[in-house]
Amino acid sequence: MKINKKTKSNLITYGIVIAFYIVVTAMQSAGMISRLMSGLLVPLCVYVILAISLNLTVGILGELSLGHAGFMCVGAFAGAIFSKCTMDTITFQGFRFFLALLVGAAFAGFFGFIIGIPVLRLKGDYLAIVTLAFGEIIKNLINVVYLGVDSTGVKFSMKDYMSMGMAPDGKVIINGAQGITGTPQDSTFGIGVILILVTLFVVLNLIQSRDGRAIMAIRDNRIAAESIGIDVSKYKLKAFAISAALAGVAGVLYAHNLATLTALPKNFGYNQSIMILVFVVLGGIGSIRGSMISAVVLTLLPELLRGLSEYRMLFYAIVLIVMMLLNWAPKAIEWRERLAASFRKKGREA
Repeated sequence: MKINKKTKSNLITYGIVIAFYIVVTAMQSAGMISRLMSGLLVPLCVYVILAISLNLTVGILGELSLGHAGFMCVGAFAGAIFSKCTMDTITFQGFRFFLALLVGAAFAGFFGFIIGIPVLRLKGDYLAIVTLAFGEIIKNLINVVYLGVDSTGVKFSMKDYMSMGMAPDGKVIINGAQGITGTPQDSTFGIGVILILVTLFVVLNLIQSRDGRAIMAIRDNRIAAESIGIDVSKYKLKAFAISAALAGVAGVLYAHNLATLTALPKNFGYNQSIMILVFVVLGGIGSIRGSMISAVVLTLLPELLRGLSEYRMLFYAIVLIVMMLLNWAPKAIEWRERLAASFRKKGREA
């Protein structure tokens, strides 16, 4: 059966992820991966999902968002709260984690929808500033929330732990800036790879659908899209909400890999959003496969260069500059096109 070009490209993308999983698993079984590098495998999957989902907003929709870490934060805390509250009632870990993923995606997607209604009417720098503000507001709100459950019901406060008036049989869920402790550590590298494949399936099928073509038409020329009857607000909101929901899935995966979840700036702050944006830009805006590769390289590189001590971040910066030049410099693009044409010619001759 003949496979069309787009389907073939999608299968290659899925194949890259599966091959990476097989190779890494084989290396782990052979003892070729250190404990430190093994601990990075789940965060690696988290960053790949975040890069793919942000590329839906930045590359496919054409809107600059700096609040992606905020949606990740919403999903992480929603999923962690659900798991913490249902640990005694839902004992089957796999099913509980699956429900936590749905809860995290639903909450993040809902916030994406609510934020997107006013925000997507803005353009350029204004939209970026508002989404950045959303991420900072969410992070700081969670840091002052105290949530608990006892025999009398749910307790909530934004002052301190004592003001909740918890009964002796109560259980603290969120303890202010100390966050959530005791979240079940259900995340594994295998689950992370499955979620990457699910994210790819959602995004790639959306891009190649009728809705995806409408979203890209809006990106290329909004006025022309409106003139042929495309509902600009509807499609922009749809893409933004799906992107936020996928960031929530990444947040749930991230939360269930930690013993303690806190809304620290290093976890969900401005720098986190910028780092995810760097994955997208360096991998190529609109290139899903490039975002994946960029996320993997830039996540593993600091640890691979750890032996260089104080020169580690210098080499990291050099790699960033080289990758940027290779992806965006006109001469480098021409060279890549000539190289690809040469390989295609040799393949036909062979």
